[in-house]
Amino acid sequence: MRPPKRVLIIEDNAHNLELATFLLEEGGMAVLSATDAEQARAVLAEGAPDLILMDMNLPGTDGLSLLAELRADPRLAPVPVVAVTAYAMRGDRERFLRAGCDGYLSKPIDVASFVAQVLGFIAAGRLPGPAGEGGHV
Repeated sequence: MRPPKRVLIIEDNAHNLELATFLLEEGGMAVLSATDAEQARAVLAEGAPDLILMDMNLPGTDGLSLLAELRADPRLAPVPVVAVTAYAMRGDRERFLRAGCDGYLSKPIDVASFVAQVLGFIAAGRLPGPAGEGGHV
């Protein structure tokens, strides 16, 4: 029997974190959590997860800055990172993908398809895009 996939959720909204954690645990995954970049760094010091779901609007260090740190760390660079954000302005998705995210999920999450979407991102892993960055959608 394989160990469950490990997903780190970086989310400062308690309700959003609770909902995502519940859905993923019900889907058979092991969930790690952090509410800001500092906590995320501490969790990641213990080992790399299979996937990171990250709110891009975090207190303190924002998601794009934390993403740059992750991509610069050889130990964490291979981990797929999916932006989970309420940013829904034209161009935001492309901006996050260009910055190195491997996917984009908008808030509020779709509870019916969330687990399948996360499993899809884990299965796809990190594939290089046109400029060597993540290219999943």
